[in-house]
Amino acid sequence: MTMLPAGRPLVAPSFLSSDFSRIGEEIRDVEAAGADLLHLDVMDGHFVPNITIGPVVVEAIKRHATTPLDVHLMITDADRYLASFAHAGADILTVHWEASPHLHRTIHAIKDLGVLAGVSINPATPVGVLAEVLDDVDLVLIMSVNPGFGGQSFIPRALDKVRTLRSILHSTSQPNLPIEVDGGVTSSNAASLVEAGADILVSGSALFKSGDYAGYIRALRGE
Repeated sequence: MTMLPAGRPLVAPSFLSSDFSRIGEEIRDVEAAGADLLHLDVMDGHFVPNITIGPVVVEAIKRHATTPLDVHLMITDADRYLASFAHAGADILTVHWEASPHLHRTIHAIKDLGVLAGVSINPATPVGVLAEVLDDVDLVLIMSVNPGFGGQSFIPRALDKVRTLRSILHSTSQPNLPIEVDGGVTSSNAASLVEAGADILVSGSALFKSGDYAGYIRALRGE
């Protein structure tokens, strides 16, 4: 699978904010509305203060989805579970710099499974820590809230982090590496994020509470 921005920002609805009692319908609705990716947050109650889903649920979602699954592993010791999530149907596996002591090895373990490899950083982590892996990853995810719960307010400093990362990328072998932003992304800040250099916008509460998935996705794209 290849996943590159197609001249416009990609939108990835975050299913943490969806109605899990009607998950199949929610998947069909956001796909029909134009979602580019389905963003699935995996939390372990250890790295972040919440527990969400595991490979069994990802596998069930995969059975309904035609859109690629963007699986965000907010867990400790992610290496133990990479194969399980890959086999469950993840198209992208993103791990956290803060939870990955052997990040280079983890990234290549993901790629060896035939899955795109992403790396994420928390709001208090500077983008400079990623310098040694920017030539290896398939995307970088910048958290614009502290991970663990949906519905939080966007941390404005994330805009500067996107700009800084895009500038750093110009001196790597991947100047167009996709930058994803997750947390408090709404139609009111989407344009600023794209202008700063973001390619993939993860939107959860704002999108799922909008009552008009297609209209909100268009608004996020600035259409």
